[in-house]
Amino acid sequence: MRPPILAAFFFRSFSGKMIRANLEMAGSHPRPMDLQLKDKRALVSGSTAGIGYAIAEGLAKEGATVIVNGRTAQRVEQAIASLKNSGVSGKLEGLPADLGRAEGASFAFQKFPDVDILVNNLGIFEPKPFEDIPDEEWLKFFEVNVLSGVRLSRHYLPGMKKRNWGRIVFISSESAIQIPAEMIQYGMTKTAQLAVSRGLAETTAGTGVTVNTVLPGPTASEGAELFMNNLAQTQHKTHREIEQEFFQKVRPTSLLRRFATTQEVAAMVTFVCSPLSSATNGAALRVDGGVVRSIV
Repeated sequence: MRPPILAAFFFRSFSGKMIRANLEMAGSHPRPMDLQLKDKRALVSGSTAGIGYAIAEGLAKEGATVIVNGRTAQRVEQAIASLKNSGVSGKLEGLPADLGRAEGASFAFQKFPDVDILVNNLGIFEPKPFEDIPDEEWLKFFEVNVLSGVRLSRHYLPGMKKRNWGRIVFISSESAIQIPAEMIQYGMTKTAQLAVSRGLAETTAGTGVTVNTVLPGPTASEGAELFMNNLAQTQHKTHREIEQEFFQKVRPTSLLRRFATTQEVAAMVTFVCSPLSSATNGAALRVDGGVVRSIV
């Protein structure tokens, strides 16, 4: 037997014994992963529905204190009640404020001066031909989708650096890489988030703070579901038919061939917010169902 083959045989044998020993110690069921978030406070912007709600739920289920944000007190209260019914263990706090505006951000800073985790999820989208998008709409998309995260990060990042621990996550989109012709103004803001996130990450070098971006693909969020339902009604088709046509014509490169669930996106975000993700910084992490045809 040649030495490399012998070494490989020994490694497989040793690894097998170790795995069996670990399983015997752990019992028949593997231990659940502890993301170590029980002593952390997180602010998730735009978290009364969709991906933001799922992220709030994921963090709260791991024991984090989660600040739920929406534009109205009613929406925030409804979201908190729903989260409590889902069995989360973390504390829930409400922040009724429009974080797409400077006034809303100022209110947030007064009520919650410090957080350990900031998820910049707030965003808007609207399919519209490029020729029909006025200046005011370009500015609105930039303020809500980009400046909201800039303002929140500018306030909370210094405290994270001072405490030498923190997580900032921007929720971008695969549209940041593949700009959709039907909503260029949206794609522009998602690309801008990548630049802001990477730039902020550069300022955290040598600290316990990380800044990353998560790029979902087509996701069954509240807004997407409403859009698809409206299309189904106007075209006299079923929701399933509209979904199939979407992946045949609009996103044919998808490997998932369906809309991701908000929980699938939230799972990635929850991990990136945890202390276990300390070696991931300045990254653009795709949860796009393989839509982007790239090996990196």
